[in-house]
Amino acid sequence: MRIVFMGTPEFSVPALEALAFHKHDIIAVYSKPPRKRGRGQKVHLSPVHQLAEKYEWPTFTPINFKNLIDIEVFESHKADVAVVAAYGLLLPQVLLSLPIFGCLNIHASLLPRWRGAAPINRAIMAGDSRTGVCIMDMDEGLDTGPVRYCSALDIRINETSAQLHDRLAVLGAEAIVKVLADLSSYPIVKQDTIGACYAKKIDKLESRIDWSKPNSEVDRQIRGLSPFPGAWCMVGERRLKALSSSLGNGFGYPGEVLGGTEIACGTGSVTLLEVQLSGKTSQSSAEFLLGNSLPNRLD
Repeated sequence: MRIVFMGTPEFSVPALEALAFHKHDIIAVYSKPPRKRGRGQKVHLSPVHQLAEKYEWPTFTPINFKNLIDIEVFESHKADVAVVAAYGLLLPQVLLSLPIFGCLNIHASLLPRWRGAAPINRAIMAGDSRTGVCIMDMDEGLDTGPVRYCSALDIRINETSAQLHDRLAVLGAEAIVKVLADLSSYPIVKQDTIGACYAKKIDKLESRIDWSKPNSEVDRQIRGLSPFPGAWCMVGERRLKALSSSLGNGFGYPGEVLGGTEIACGTGSVTLLEVQLSGKTSQSSAEFLLGNSLPNRLD
């Protein structure tokens, strides 16, 4: 098939690689514009943009699709289908109808649960035991289009959003290859409104740990926000990010350090498995304790 691929972050890369491996014709790649980062304000290309340059695929980085010329350029590709994976820009209805078979989105949840921007984080933070990916036909709504195919997996004990992200990216790549191999075998099915909920974008204000909450909730917050933006607490005057954790049975005053990196919560405790002190790289708790110590209580 003649495919226009639209994606930006690491999540999108396995799908694009898989489509190329299975001999689809990648006629154009769309990604969000390069961004300046760091002290030197060096321009950084998105992971998808980098892959497109490696394979010398024509790459386009419009700011949005409000300009008619961007719509006309998209139309000129004469694509059979557009594959969208975490692109990051809203697509107008006029664009969605241009490819022969429309625009297919790889969404990282079992729709209609967790429509929206942060389905992986929200699944862990809510304590879901299963999640997956759906291949859906895009419409003007936010992940409301009819679904062609879903593939599910179990969320592992102690799994972080980063780890789950990587597994779902591979699952999404496998799913889109399967669907495009025989599109007619995967007819669209309208989404059920029962069970629909939205995975709102992660706000940094959600990141500070409240040790008075139950240990299960604290643990899910830590794992769901790892590695970005990272759940955190204060150690003296410095911020300590908790990047991985497990549940414990200890008890004490909320925030009390029970020993090592085991911290008391409102009920039970959590043990921090990986941490990052401000200005430092991430470390296992064992490595951290070789050169640091925790106070009697964390704020």
